[in-house]
Amino acid sequence: MNVLGTSYPPSVSAFSNDCIQTMRGIVSFLQNQGFPLFVNVYPYFAYASNPGKIRLDYALFNTTDVVVHDGNLQYKNLFYAMVDSMIWAVEKAAGKADVATVEHAKMYINNMISTLMKSGTPKRPGHAMRTHIFAMFNENMKPEGEERNFGIYRPDLTEVYHVNWPPTGSCDIGNH
Repeated sequence: MNVLGTSYPPSVSAFSNDCIQTMRGIVSFLQNQGFPLFVNVYPYFAYASNPGKIRLDYALFNTTDVVVHDGNLQYKNLFYAMVDSMIWAVEKAAGKADVATVEHAKMYINNMISTLMKSGTPKRPGHAMRTHIFAMFNENMKPEGEERNFGIYRPDLTEVYHVNWPPTGSCDIGNH
């Protein structure tokens, strides 16, 4: 459970910045092999480290009250909340690992540019549209994670992927 950066409420749980890359690799390997992830869920440590905010009866499976409301989910014991926290973090790590790729970034930017050249949205067809591209450069000073690598160019000005820029004047695209 120490690999979680946030764990309360369970739906906002995510792996810590220090652990995310390692956990993505582990989650991906286990997922590809069809293996389970074993988690040491130990409510004692959660309670002992924060007795002023965690009810003892909640930590001991000794209440019928809903103690934590998390959207439509209701938790009557700390054990279930901790398990769901890990499930949320694993789902986020697995999902982002499959989506935030260089190939997907290239596809998105190039498709966005070619779509904007057609101009307008379904609600406002024919209206000129302006956009900014996030981001022109990878932000290598950010913590490890998906946003660090959203750039079209590396800090040394080499391309991460090729962009099919439109001819000058064919559409109004700013960059950010």
